[in-house]
Amino acid sequence: MPPIDVTEQTFETEVLVRSRTLPVVVDFWAEWCGPCRQLAPVLEAAVENRAGEVVLAKLDTDANPGIARAFQIQGIPAVKAFRDGAVVSEFTGALPPAQVDAFLAALLPSEADRLIEAGDEESLRSALALEPGRAEAAVPLARAALAAGDPDGALELLKDVPGSFAADGLRARIELERAGAPDLTAAWAALDSGEIEAALEAMLAAFPSADGQRDALRRAYVGVLDGLGPESPVARDYRRRLAGALY
Repeated sequence: MPPIDVTEQTFETEVLVRSRTLPVVVDFWAEWCGPCRQLAPVLEAAVENRAGEVVLAKLDTDANPGIARAFQIQGIPAVKAFRDGAVVSEFTGALPPAQVDAFLAALLPSEADRLIEAGDEESLRSALALEPGRAEAAVPLARAALAAGDPDGALELLKDVPGSFAADGLRARIELERAGAPDLTAAWAALDSGEIEAALEAMLAAFPSADGQRDALRRAYVGVLDGLGPESPVARDYRRRLAGALY
């Protein structure tokens, strides 16, 4: 689609609201600006090549000074990318085509992202082949392996996953299951059936008798909290209760 000319009156609808569906790239420009005229065809061609995955909007800063001030435009051309109503990336100046294309590419889901979104086993394995160590693919595959009675296969999937509380928590669960103490059978059964709060309660109750397994139990517990997400009130409550159990 061709670029959209936006104004102070249409900016919210055409940029902020629209960006909740597709990334919107806004080119802040002015008629007198030579570099703006250099960048415009490069940006338009790059967006056209994305075949509807990105929307290009153009805003004349002279005609719309309020928006320019609101987004602290100090030099033009200035390009800002919006997603979900907020600026997620930006650059200033007339960049060459390769850099403009890379800027747009970073706004869009990768092939691995699309496969993870699909969520089936074949897609997740394909995503992991594209991006080894990607937690969003490795963790659900490892959970499926563990549910199928293959803890070694689960650990193999998780071995190269860095910096993931969910992956570390699943590794800790396997460690605890193999150690056999403390008795967490009820916790794992609740977790596998989706009864998250019951699982967390059982894990909390196990801390006093965990002895040498307290760190593994903590990691498994934190992995469950991670799966709830940072905004979950349940996670906030049980994170506080974990501190009480540990200290």
